Amino acid sequence: MSLTFTLFAQALAFAAFVWIIATKIWPPLLSAIEARQQKIAEGLAAAERSQKDLAQAQQKVDEVLREARVRANDIIAKAEARAAQLVEQARLDAQAEGARQAALAQAEIEATLYRAREDLRRQVGRLAVTGASRVIGREIDAKAHAALLDELAEQI
Repeated sequence: MSLTFTLFAQALAFAAFVWIIATKIWPPLLSAIEARQQKIAEGLAAAERSQKDLAQAQQKVDEVLREARVRANDIIAKAEARAAQLVEQARLDAQAEGARQAALAQAEIEATLYRAREDLRRQVGRLAVTGASRVIGREIDAKAHAALLDELAEQI
């Protein structure tokens, strides 16, 4: 066999190999590579969308937290105002009750004082009658002189 024939046969075999590769193997390989590139591009796009969605979700969470804090502060402020109002109302009620108790005590003191004065007037009247009866030497009828004794008690 000659060297030329061998080189020619090898060139022909190489050309057939290149043609088979170019027609049968290369197109499915390129389509697989393109499909893989497309999947990678879609994955990257999905990752970007996910990052944007995550950022938006984080913003929404921050906004909801801000609103919740504002509402909580409003509720706390209203509760503090209500507590202050209740304390003030309790203080006013206590003052009113204290004034009522003081008025009742004052009325009771005045009633007791009036009773004591009346009792004292009666005792002074009896003492006056007793003293006058001893001075005069005879018994004075208290029933007969009731008007006189009441007048005397009023003067005292």
